[in-house]
Amino acid sequence: MITIQLPDGSKREFPQAPTVAEVAASIGAGLAKAALAGRVDGQLVDTSHRIERDAQLAIVTDKDADGLEVIRHSTAHLLAYAVKELFPDAQVTIGPVIDNGFYYDFSYKRPFTPDDLQAIEKKMAELAKKDEPIARRELPRDEAVAYFKGLGEHYKAEIIQSIPSNEALSLYREGAFEDLCRGPHVPSTGKLKHFKLMKVAGAYWRGDHRNEMLQRIYGTAWASKDDLQKYLTLLEEAEKRDHRRLGRELELFHIDEHSPGTVFWHPKGWSVWQEVEQYMRRVYRDNGYQEVKGPQIIDKTLWEKTGHWDKYRDNMFTTESEKRDYALKPMNCPGHILIFKHGIKSYRDLPLRFGEFGQCHRNEPSGGLHGIMRVRGFTQDDGHIFCTEEQILQECAAFTTLLQKVYKDFGFSEIVYKVATRPEKRIGSDEYWDRTEQVLMQSLRQSGVDFQIAHGDGAFYAPKIEYALKDALGREWQCGTIQIDHNMPERLQAEYVDEAGQRKTPVMLHRAIVGSLERFIGILIEQHAGALPTWLAPVQVVVANITDAQADYVAEVANSLQKQGLRVATDLRNEKITYKIREHSLQKVPFILVVGDKEKANGTVAVRARGNQDLGVMSLADFQTKLADIIASKA
Repeated sequence: MITIQLPDGSKREFPQAPTVAEVAASIGAGLAKAALAGRVDGQLVDTSHRIERDAQLAIVTDKDADGLEVIRHSTAHLLAYAVKELFPDAQVTIGPVIDNGFYYDFSYKRPFTPDDLQAIEKKMAELAKKDEPIARRELPRDEAVAYFKGLGEHYKAEIIQSIPSNEALSLYREGAFEDLCRGPHVPSTGKLKHFKLMKVAGAYWRGDHRNEMLQRIYGTAWASKDDLQKYLTLLEEAEKRDHRRLGRELELFHIDEHSPGTVFWHPKGWSVWQEVEQYMRRVYRDNGYQEVKGPQIIDKTLWEKTGHWDKYRDNMFTTESEKRDYALKPMNCPGHILIFKHGIKSYRDLPLRFGEFGQCHRNEPSGGLHGIMRVRGFTQDDGHIFCTEEQILQECAAFTTLLQKVYKDFGFSEIVYKVATRPEKRIGSDEYWDRTEQVLMQSLRQSGVDFQIAHGDGAFYAPKIEYALKDALGREWQCGTIQIDHNMPERLQAEYVDEAGQRKTPVMLHRAIVGSLERFIGILIEQHAGALPTWLAPVQVVVANITDAQADYVAEVANSLQKQGLRVATDLRNEKITYKIREHSLQKVPFILVVGDKEKANGTVAVRARGNQDLGVMSLADFQTKLADIIASKA
């Protein structure tokens, strides 16, 4: 007898080894119909998988995260099937699941067009309606190579040749199409109903620019029609908020081919930058940080001592002078240690907190660059806390509290907390990792927040807390981090004198709140759809006249507001006031002050707030008080 234990603790017995599908059918016809896969003793398998011994089994449906992944994996194969039906000469390569969907890379003699994409999606729907069973079989590696070569699928044969020869490979067939895959897959193509192809992009074979450029077709797939529609609506909203488009329309910045991966800030954009930087500078000042500044170019030998040269050499920009090799700094940490080492430090000096708006450069691949979110030249709100072992807990807890306030001021109310734990390849004893992981978890518990464990995502030398903010569309952006480091201070021989007069190596906490200022400003633009809060807006107030007769009063109002420290623009153009209001509304200016003869005579202003709100007429003094309150509250 084979005993199967279900998630609710109940057990079922079978005289012979049952398949996952047979177990589902024994529970009920509804579950048998809904079953997409199974999880046997923790391993995800097809519904056709036969359970040969006593085991724990969970039936996977489209209500489960695993089920959605199986749907997307199977839809990628359906895409390849459709392409082969329409374009028999196309060669298939790889087709993995990605966030919210999947892609498949193809080699074909000409570029796929938007019309081709429509035809492929239509063919996918036709094949899905056939409800063809998806069957698994195994082949020895060499037989699989010969099989795919015989089909003319040379890329697939090359993939298989890179697999050890003693491995048996699994293939999945649906109708006339068969593909190499580990699986699992849905039982039949009829389970695939809610999908859409999104775009075509170029991708080098195996990610190597020396290889052929393939065509990558991206798609998305969901468990229900409503889920698919919600996702497509989310994409439409994300497109409206795209920081690259808004950056152009609002005249904030541009990216130029003369300096790829770096940002040309325009006056309005630089105004936003300065507000963010000056805000963070006040955060440094009010929380015990001393601002420092390190050099851009540092001798190669320092990067060798820290270990960065061996690990990150390919991402570093280098130069040479007088037969010495230098690198543009990709991070600020070593420089802060050198500053710490300058002069003798006592335990009384700790914790010592350094902060820097440090400009860094990393040689990111051109294909990975994305507006101001992913660049080669960026500035971090980088900070390092030098402390004792006993001070780690209090410093981490205080940092979490500080980070929460900063994110709230920028308009983010939801934070996701993760503790990234020991990776497989690491240095240090298990006792060290136990201790450091626990102190990070304890600091978050002390802060009263729930957190997730990101197993194996820590650095090779220490664990860390990752802080991801959620934006208005529910997207997560990992910006903040705090990381314990015993390794780098020791490598660079940083020391302090303890209470007993002994020299000790300090603990170094790497911490950032907003991370890259460029990326954070991009996130801010998308969070607020370009309508930045008044305290951040590049132009906070526009004063516009109705006729030339009010030009002198416009100047008077603007001058009074500027003395208050506000960013003010005037509009004296010979245009209708409705046109002016519309123009500045499109520029997402928080407040537009309209002045005519009546306002001039009474010393008042007619106030219009962003969002087409008419706040009526008020005295200039009342408006200034109102605006000061809004800015002070970060509303």
